[in-house]
Amino acid sequence: MNLKKIYLLRHGQTDYNLQGVVQGSGIDAPINATGRAQADAFFRAYRDISFDQLYHSALIRTQQSIQGFIDLGIPVTSLVELNEISWGNYEGTPMTPEEGEYYRMMLHQWQQGNLDYAIAGGESPNSVAERLHRAIQIILNGPGETILVCMHGRAMRIFLSLICQTPLKDMDQYEHGNLCLYLLQQQEEGGFTLLKGNDQTHLKDLKQI
Repeated sequence: MNLKKIYLLRHGQTDYNLQGVVQGSGIDAPINATGRAQADAFFRAYRDISFDQLYHSALIRTQQSIQGFIDLGIPVTSLVELNEISWGNYEGTPMTPEEGEYYRMMLHQWQQGNLDYAIAGGESPNSVAERLHRAIQIILNGPGETILVCMHGRAMRIFLSLICQTPLKDMDQYEHGNLCLYLLQQQEEGGFTLLKGNDQTHLKDLKQI
């Protein structure tokens, strides 16, 4: 069995992130100047890691965030299963106080274990987990041992819950920032150990994070 070491990234900053606008799988926004600086900082910090395989979602912001490694000629696969959760009717809208209250109510539903609850027109955590399970199997059964995966905040929380075998209702324990790193090492018995969580030390020299 080839044990995997997975470098799991959230994408760099977009203008939607900066402006506090809801951004899910239906918003294919590019990273902005700060996001590009974050991506470059991560590339400079980790370019000497011998990645065997790259994965990113089908949304441009994840591809752009690891473009430096793609340009090295490392094999890369786009997986739509890694896309962000769909926020349905709320995508592209500013996070007003009213929307914030609705969002907190939705999070409370999830934290209480109501994981089939979905925002209007969007996906539930259970439906996202179903497709992320497929993505994890593709990654674990795929080539190489040292893997770089770039994806999205809420989807990353669900991915980590699945691969670390923690309850999905507790997914908010996995905090994240733009271009943060989670480092995961597979064990002989098949589970994963978390070596780094929400690590942003590679961004320390940037003025804006």
